[in-house]
Amino acid sequence: MTTHPTPRYTAFDGHRILAAGPLADVALAVKRAMHASHGNPLVFNDCTGQQTDLDLHGDDADIIARHAQAPAGSAPPAQADAAETPDAPPRGRGRPKLGVVPREVTLLPRHWDWLGAQPGGASVALRKLVEQARRDNEAQDRQRQQQEAAYRFMSSMAGDLPGFEEATRALYAGDESRFVQCVKSWPQDVRGYAMSLAWPAQTAA
Repeated sequence: MTTHPTPRYTAFDGHRILAAGPLADVALAVKRAMHASHGNPLVFNDCTGQQTDLDLHGDDADIIARHAQAPAGSAPPAQADAAETPDAPPRGRGRPKLGVVPREVTLLPRHWDWLGAQPGGASVALRKLVEQARRDNEAQDRQRQQQEAAYRFMSSMAGDLPGFEEATRALYAGDESRFVQCVKSWPQDVRGYAMSLAWPAQTAA
């Protein structure tokens, strides 16, 4: 079974990290910080760099329940298969439940001719092609996702800091050493978190 670790979040109070961890824990830390000061902490998803809104109404138990994540190891809810909806016709005898989703694909006639001639037909051939493309482009896709996560955070927290534009260019060029030079004057927590999003393996090491 594929495991899905609990997402982690980081809250910033100004340019300083206030809390990090599961969303419920971070939400409680933000609530207490807001009671202690007039600040408005910002919370970011550690995987996507997206800013996350919190609902801090109620007592601590309400906040924990509202922001609790699915336990690690549980799969995220999947979209219902069209074949599994109440009004859908039953599957043929012996047909396995594949979890496939029907969608329109537009190809040229020669593409359909080639797919139709493959073992298993067009659907099987397309699935194989997609899986191979995913494997072949895994590193590039991961780098792109990390760059986008870092840019989202930087846009929210560092857009007015010196060297932002140069750092952005270095980020998308994959030039880590140049990026480090561009952000060296940034507050330590902002600089470190941006690095952890853009180059998580190097940061962890």
